[in-house]
Amino acid sequence: MAPTSQQSLNRKVKSLTISSRSIRKSKKPKARVSRYLKSIEPKLEESARNLLLLKGLRCSDKMVHVLKDLRAIQAPNVKLLSKNNHLLPFEEGGSTSLEFLCTKNDCSSFALASNSKKRPNNLILGRTFDRQILDIYELGILRYCSLNESKSVFKKSIGSKPMMAFLGDVWQLDETHSKLRNFLIDFFKGECVDKIVLNGLDHIISFTALRNPNDDKVTVHMRTYFVNLKKNPNGTTKIPLTFLENCGPDMDFTLRRTNFASSELWKASLKQLKKNRKKSQKKAKNQSTNLFGETIGRLHLQKQNLDKAQGKRAKALREFGKYEAERNKKAVDEDLKKEEAQMNMELQQYELFATK
Repeated sequence: MAPTSQQSLNRKVKSLTISSRSIRKSKKPKARVSRYLKSIEPKLEESARNLLLLKGLRCSDKMVHVLKDLRAIQAPNVKLLSKNNHLLPFEEGGSTSLEFLCTKNDCSSFALASNSKKRPNNLILGRTFDRQILDIYELGILRYCSLNESKSVFKKSIGSKPMMAFLGDVWQLDETHSKLRNFLIDFFKGECVDKIVLNGLDHIISFTALRNPNDDKVTVHMRTYFVNLKKNPNGTTKIPLTFLENCGPDMDFTLRRTNFASSELWKASLKQLKKNRKKSQKKAKNQSTNLFGETIGRLHLQKQNLDKAQGKRAKALREFGKYEAERNKKAVDEDLKKEEAQMNMELQQYELFATK
């Protein structure tokens, strides 16, 4: 039976009083909500970046395999969305939807795969800071070898950390590629840890940057190798022998477009608390470093009299000192005896002369 007008009015008044009472008393959130709010609070030591994988409006099967391989490499801190999204981060206002999706899925980095006639095999990588886009890199994939195509049977174990190598002078000379190197390290490094188990370093990722002399374009060759540890046949040491086996994924790409945040946002992302700053950053007085990395110090002391300075002497030096003291004493005694004998001789000659 439907409620009467008086009953519906009473219900409205009761709901209003309950809501006003909860606002006045600032009702404490539930345990699940409080745990989530605590997890997104700023931390002294950041946890691993969560990766959000997205498909563009048009995405080929090859680019879908790229996203699936990234999910296998970055597991378990990764989330793949199945629906296609009309996202254009390089256009004006196009980054708003990306920021919303990253905030909704609690991810601080993203990868967007798309394929079009103008930009085939396009992969957009980026990261956020304080729910805002920090930097975006658009990569054009020239060649790709997935995990399934590689002949190796070894796969990355969950939670392992990669060893990364950047080969080529482009990473140091070019400012854009230097920022790309910083992003790739942050993208693949995983969770920050204090100690590393040797078995946890099971794969290495190398990035070789080569500049084409004809058109001056830079091509980056990404290769992934599995680190196979085998027992040393010599048996003298416990350190195993390492063998590298290509396990994929392998990728050749070029850098098409970039978009960096403002200088104020970039400086804010680099700030650290005093607890995280190294003590060595404070300039030490009277200290310098030479060409070989050795620390050289300078001491300012008052004038010292080294003749009266006494220090700890070795046992051999103490024995030599005793021997020298005895020899000097014997020499003094012999000199005294000679002088006494000479004086007696002179005295006898004088007495003999007086009697005559």
